[in-house]
Amino acid sequence: MTGPGRAEGGGRAQADGAPAAALDHLVVAAATLEQGAAWCERLFGAAPAPGGRHPRMGTHNRLLAIGSAAFPRSYLEIIAIDPDAPAPPRPRWFGLDDPALQAALRVQPRLLHAVARCSGIDALLARLRALDADPGEAVAAERAGAHGILRWRIAGRADGRLLYGGALPTLIEWEGPHPAGQLPASGVALDALALGGLPDALAAALGLPGVVCAAAGPALAAGFSSARGKVELRSG
Repeated sequence: MTGPGRAEGGGRAQADGAPAAALDHLVVAAATLEQGAAWCERLFGAAPAPGGRHPRMGTHNRLLAIGSAAFPRSYLEIIAIDPDAPAPPRPRWFGLDDPALQAALRVQPRLLHAVARCSGIDALLARLRALDADPGEAVAAERAGAHGILRWRIAGRADGRLLYGGALPTLIEWEGPHPAGQLPASGVALDALALGGLPDALAAALGLPGVVCAAAGPALAAGFSSARGKVELRSG
């Protein structure tokens, strides 16, 4: 995957010189988990592992390991609205309630967004708000996993909207085990990730090692190696 690089991820965002955030996972939205799993197997030649349900948001997911030297501990999340769950009292994360998105997903799943892990999520959110970007507040969430309960705090706007067309990653702070450590090897590796249209100041504040921030292009463009060969996904 190639594209005009504006700022290489890994900007020095903390006092100790470490990036403030790193890619955690990519979000692919699907109309149903069955549709998403079939799409994943066709595209990558690998079946996503079982995930779980998100009671707070009325969604459920399946996961695929995509970790690489450039993006360690990363995974692909296939997420869909859970038809057996009651509608939540607020918009679902990642803009999943948007009617136009729902119509597009009925045709095929779509690369939608990136989630970046960090520590000190509240301080980093305050830093982003100071740069005129409001990703919302961090809330606690959890789900049952194959090896016990997974817990995290994740940022989200009250309106469910993604900023910069989805190019500004959602922030997550894990509390305990990380899902990537529980996933089987998939033979899929994330080789490259570019975010299009993310302002320089926000990219620098986050750091995001290995991620290229481009002045133009799709909000997300991701390149993978897989059993099916090289695969490229773009948002939009």
